[in-house]
Amino acid sequence: MGDAVELMQQIRETLVSAGNGSYKDTDRAVLANRLVGLRESLLAVANRPDGTGGYLFGGQGAASPPFLDTAGGVAYKGTAGATRGSQDENMPLSVDGAAAWLQAPTGNGIFETRNTNSTTAWIGPGTVTDPSQLALTTGTVYSVQFSGSGATSTYAVLKDGAPTAAAGPFKPGQSIAVDGMAFTIQGAPADGDSFEIVPSTEGLSIFNTLDSAISDLQSPGRSTGQVSQTVTNGIRDLDASLARMLSVRSELGEAMNGLDGTESRFASQKLYSQTEQSNAEDLDMVQGISDFQNQQTGYDAALKAYSMVQRLTLFQYLNG
Repeated sequence: MGDAVELMQQIRETLVSAGNGSYKDTDRAVLANRLVGLRESLLAVANRPDGTGGYLFGGQGAASPPFLDTAGGVAYKGTAGATRGSQDENMPLSVDGAAAWLQAPTGNGIFETRNTNSTTAWIGPGTVTDPSQLALTTGTVYSVQFSGSGATSTYAVLKDGAPTAAAGPFKPGQSIAVDGMAFTIQGAPADGDSFEIVPSTEGLSIFNTLDSAISDLQSPGRSTGQVSQTVTNGIRDLDASLARMLSVRSELGEAMNGLDGTESRFASQKLYSQTEQSNAEDLDMVQGISDFQNQQTGYDAALKAYSMVQRLTLFQYLNG
């Protein structure tokens, strides 16, 4: 897991470098090739054996590497879910590879921003400003539509096609707020440009993120706005996948702590059993018989004394 996190951090650094405004197509192509190599290394980590004939991310079982690199992207061929130990301990013995690598939340985890058609502007991931005002449900689509250009550029935010109160003159980098959400649009939107905000879903693949970034960076002639959108989306999606991976690593860390505790308990029980066995097997028979006879003599004397007292009547006791 540590290898995966380190590779993701290297990918992030590469994506940040790709946003350098002075870079040419050839420079971005070099960075894209580096991302290709990092992607291959990441796929190798995802298909790493567990040392027992299976695969760490094989879920409930996989006889072959669980991740298959196809023309349409990386597909999961393992069995979803995770194998667990006994019911008493309930420790995970494997990791659900699909959940770890292919099912991170899209966007910022609450909503996802999309550039629909602009080549001269780009939109950031956005943030939630007031959870109580959120009006996101399955299928909800907010659209930001631009009219005019330059100093006369204006925007209007629509929810499922209906106008909202969010509208006005556009200023690059100024936050646009609507229904508990806020996001910024940079650059110079052209007349007719539009952006979308949709609910987040659990279906983000780290490999699809890389494939998209690599394809964009390898394409020549892209505008500053397009490159900036590629870098912004790539970093946003990579951070979401990295957060999911760190969560999986944390869960495995807790499981390892639990296994260490179980091992410690078993070790203590084993030591107690060995001590009791040693006490029984290493008994000095002569000393043991002597101790037993002494205890037996004392016990007999106590019984006789008690018996004599029991036979006395109150008058016998007072006259005695």
